[in-house]
Amino acid sequence: MASDKDKASEVSVITLGGKGSSLSSSSLYAIATGFASLRLDSSALDRLSPNQASPPVQSQFPIPKTLAPLELRAFLTVLLYKLLRSSDHSSTLLPIRISEALNRYKNSQTLELGSIELSKEEASLVDKLYPSGLFGVCAVLDHESAALSAVSDAVAALSCEAIKADVAAVFNSMDSGDGFSAKEEVGVASDMKVLLNGSKLVGKVEIDSVSKIAKVHGSLREIVKLVHSKTRIELNSKDLGSGSDVRTVLYPLAAAINELGECSLSRVKANLDSIGNEDLRSSLVGLYEGKCASGESLRNGFKLVLELGFEKEYEKFVHQVNVLLGMVWKIVAWEAMTAFIALEGVEWSEKSGSSVEVNGGVGGGNVKGDKKGEKKKKVLLGKGTSVIVQLIKDRLQGKAGDGIEKWVEDLLLFLDPKDRQFDSLLKKLKEIVETNESRRLPKLPKGTRDFAKEQMTIRKRAFSIIEDVFERHGATALDTPAFELRETLMGKYGEDSKLVYDLADQGGELCSLRYDLTVPFARYVAMNGLTSFKRYQIAKVYRRDNPSKGRYREFYQCDLDIAGQYEKMGPDFEIVKILTELLDELQIGDYEIKLNHRKLLDGMLDICGVPPEKFRTICSSIDKLDKQPFEQIRKEMVEEKGLSVETADEIGTFVKERGQPLELLSKLKQQGSKFLGHNGSVDALNDLEILFKALEVSKCIDKVVFDLSLARGLDYYTGVIFEAVFKGGAQVGSIAAGGRYDNLIGMFGAKQVPAVGVSLGIERVFAIMEQLQKDQSQLPRATKTEVLVSILGDDLTQAAELVSELWNAKVKAEYFVNKRVMKHIDRARESRIPWMVIVGEREMNEGIVILKDIEAAKEDKIPRSSLVEELKRRLNP
Repeated sequence: MASDKDKASEVSVITLGGKGSSLSSSSLYAIATGFASLRLDSSALDRLSPNQASPPVQSQFPIPKTLAPLELRAFLTVLLYKLLRSSDHSSTLLPIRISEALNRYKNSQTLELGSIELSKEEASLVDKLYPSGLFGVCAVLDHESAALSAVSDAVAALSCEAIKADVAAVFNSMDSGDGFSAKEEVGVASDMKVLLNGSKLVGKVEIDSVSKIAKVHGSLREIVKLVHSKTRIELNSKDLGSGSDVRTVLYPLAAAINELGECSLSRVKANLDSIGNEDLRSSLVGLYEGKCASGESLRNGFKLVLELGFEKEYEKFVHQVNVLLGMVWKIVAWEAMTAFIALEGVEWSEKSGSSVEVNGGVGGGNVKGDKKGEKKKKVLLGKGTSVIVQLIKDRLQGKAGDGIEKWVEDLLLFLDPKDRQFDSLLKKLKEIVETNESRRLPKLPKGTRDFAKEQMTIRKRAFSIIEDVFERHGATALDTPAFELRETLMGKYGEDSKLVYDLADQGGELCSLRYDLTVPFARYVAMNGLTSFKRYQIAKVYRRDNPSKGRYREFYQCDLDIAGQYEKMGPDFEIVKILTELLDELQIGDYEIKLNHRKLLDGMLDICGVPPEKFRTICSSIDKLDKQPFEQIRKEMVEEKGLSVETADEIGTFVKERGQPLELLSKLKQQGSKFLGHNGSVDALNDLEILFKALEVSKCIDKVVFDLSLARGLDYYTGVIFEAVFKGGAQVGSIAAGGRYDNLIGMFGAKQVPAVGVSLGIERVFAIMEQLQKDQSQLPRATKTEVLVSILGDDLTQAAELVSELWNAKVKAEYFVNKRVMKHIDRARESRIPWMVIVGEREMNEGIVILKDIEAAKEDKIPRSSLVEELKRRLNP
């Protein structure tokens, strides 16, 4: 197929059957909706003249009875196209009659072909091509569902503002390195941020139907693309499609459309609830309940799609999918209407000089807006959503007095893809997303993230607490390079060595980004010939991992290590004690420290019959028990790592042991325990007895759980190993870990220097702290500013003189120059600055300043000369 213009919505004539032609969903949709007329290529008609054919017989062309007029025109267009491309015998009469009928009845709800004389071969050909015509309906669904995908995003953005939804956590996390691999979900989140960029309405209320937007809309995008690809192939393929092919294409589309409808319906209800004017809301609810599909009707429509597909009633099936799509289009239109009313309805009606009135008696009466004497604060919409709202206003221009029922009817037409103005709307929506300045901004690599000022406030507070605990125990700070020689890192992490980031060869040196802070510490101790060292380090480490929730490729670790010869189990005790102090003082909530001993673990594997060369790899399997059931681990040990079933089962009996440290230790040391016959295990049990008694008298053993399933897969551990796990609502997994590594430092030098350390996974701790503040509706104060110097006017010199006096007095201050006093107050409130110093023309003339306590809403006149002294007194009472 060739067209006079590129876009089907803009063409007046579409030619079918030309050499090298193809048929697209958009051009087919233009024909089906009557936006374009048909022309048959003469060369295609010439090819149809048969050399031999049986005598014609009177035959009624089989027109599907189930299909709606638009669906039928799409169906016949595909049959016509297939006939023109067919190599079988056919006369020119049938294609011409179909073409004439499509052109004659293009704006009609009926379509008549009448009786057509078909040869026997033609009747057989039509019979063979008949199922392919169903892909004409697929093309309609392809075109309209693609449009729905774009429109539903824009409408959902309006709802986010109407219901004041908290969108930052929902959409910002998609490209912040949290491991969202679904490309279309990320795309939806990006578009939503573009639409809502600059909005002052979002960011307050958690809404389930908003948190689902990226997933639900992303799924529709993905499936629409698959439907488009499959439909295009089927439309232009010489192979004949079947009803089962159509069902395969449309089943997932129907499911995605249904899910979108349910999500949109939830937001419609939330929009209605957010309308402040009770009479207006009541009137709109009455219309909504009478005219919009309910959740039950949506579910029944989807259920019928599934049943018809299962029963192989393919004509009814494709029609019902289109009915379902139409139902969801109306729901989305209702979402747009309710969001618009919630945002602008009453105010827009008043500006148009009319009351808001419901025609037809639903809800009844006139609904007046707020009193005109009341001053309304202008609320800023997003850069994208403000354009969408204006488009709706333009559509309803001059119709404010027509009543809500007329608004709804007009907006339903505005969002109808069969409306002649729809393509211009769709084009405008795409322009908003594609040309918005946010779209051109760079993106972060996966597994990394930026931290806003509120997040940095939490981080700095956490780092301060951590450093205080570390320094309380006599540790000194150390910093090491972000990358090491590759040979320094290799062979230290077991199976996790594959996660080390390698760098390009620079001048003959092979380097890698540091995987943790422990190996660089060991390298430093050995390189400098130290025999004892207690140090802490807070720095970023890097792992070539697949990002997931709570896992990053770049993240901070907070480490404390003690190297050197000390009393038996002394450093081990202090390290565990430090960990409890850290987690207690960070106030993250309930946690537990799982603890085991590497020699006990090795003894267990030896007792079970695991060959020594497989100890490390089996430990890596056991280390997954906190994420996978033992049956899955058992399968891995047997099928992938070559253990016998009996050995794996015996390991299973051991790793199930966990409990209160001294109680489980007593059980493992009682007569008959298999551990008592193994020298390494006996040493481990004796070590643990010393450790547990020290932890008991230090009153922190209640936080420790003795757990034989704890393995810690890193190769360098030789003694006590432990891992802290958060037990609260946030699913973040391990938040800290560590253990004894007596041989690691010796790998880098001539001396073996024993060491033990702990590493705090601070990113996960931050996630917990941020969630706790969110749950408690606490917003961290991002600035430490104590005073805002507010100059009412445009005189920078006044501001510079006054604020410099405060800075010189070590007072944390900012200045703001603006003629409007409310701008100053808003600035102070938004930044949560407790004090304001206000200076206007009168204050300058009188030699005073106004000192305002923002929280108490009190202000005093203070002599200009005594301002610094008075401020310091109030800041340090």
